[in-house]
Amino acid sequence: MQRIYLLSTGGTIEKVYSEQSGVVENRAAKLERYLRMLRLPDAEIRAEHLMNKDSLEMTEEDRAKVRDRVAELLKENAPIVISHGTDTMVETGMFLERAFPEVKIPVILTGAMTPLGFEGSDALQNLTESLFAARLLKPGVYVVMHGQVFPVSKVRKDKDKATFVWK
Repeated sequence: MQRIYLLSTGGTIEKVYSEQSGVVENRAAKLERYLRMLRLPDAEIRAEHLMNKDSLEMTEEDRAKVRDRVAELLKENAPIVISHGTDTMVETGMFLERAFPEVKIPVILTGAMTPLGFEGSDALQNLTESLFAARLLKPGVYVVMHGQVFPVSKVRKDKDKATFVWK
């Protein structure tokens, strides 16, 4: 059985609609509920909630927290998927690539343009593809979104197209 670690940092993928404020916001983790919908008979997904922040609100201390947890998990020699807000996903990925230039496993960042559970959401697709990619990719830091895999140093978010593209 393949073990994969899933670290949640928040971002759009985990946002919920607040009836009180009338906006979508990060309130509570919900990835584990969606993991239960997937058929992963030969995978052991260990989900861990690190924080629940919009990526535009992430600080260097938040990125250090992600780095520190990844450093601990690297000892397990199992792939790591990190759910993250799309606006600063590449920045966090580059931070991790600098911290671990000789990483020996795939470290994948993914997220969503539309939250899990919302009509037309890309979240479950991106999560599923990331878990699959974690089992196939060679060591390195990647962004997996919308059916594509990008080395983190060769990708950027295209806000006009609402996706990630090669840079």
